[in-house]
Amino acid sequence: MKRKTYKDLVAEIAPQIKECFPWDVEERMNKGDDLLFLDVREAHEYDTMHIEGSLHVPRGILETAVEWDHEETEPELVKARNRQIVVVCRSGSRSVFATYTLMQMGYKYVTSLKTGLRGWNEYDLPLVDMEGNVVDPEVGDRYFANKLLDFQRKPADWVEPE
Repeated sequence: MKRKTYKDLVAEIAPQIKECFPWDVEERMNKGDDLLFLDVREAHEYDTMHIEGSLHVPRGILETAVEWDHEETEPELVKARNRQIVVVCRSGSRSVFATYTLMQMGYKYVTSLKTGLRGWNEYDLPLVDMEGNVVDPEVGDRYFANKLLDFQRKPADWVEPE
């Protein structure tokens, strides 16, 4: 089996799901659509800033959160199989995987936010902190900026193992 990268996996799954941009979501909100925002980022990311009223279920527990009888069960999400759900993450990649999983588990109206919360913030849509205070978009810009550390970069002499 040929090794695939993270980007390969996202590109493979993305055509099989629905994606929307922040301005599409804003239009749906303005029309009065009853949207459930599902944030699949890690807890520390969610705690820093998120869409007000969004439901937080980290991607790592998603499969058990959507079914009854698990410690991770999230009743609101279990009951939302026929609701319009917009899945969000930082950049729009983890939400692709989560959207695909939800579709496989019987969710009918689920969409991934293309560009993620980074794009949401760039479009000047509101984010709040844990106390419900609106986050300044410039603070969001700094938070969502790429923070790759030197040791995380691929070395120039790196050879992929076979």
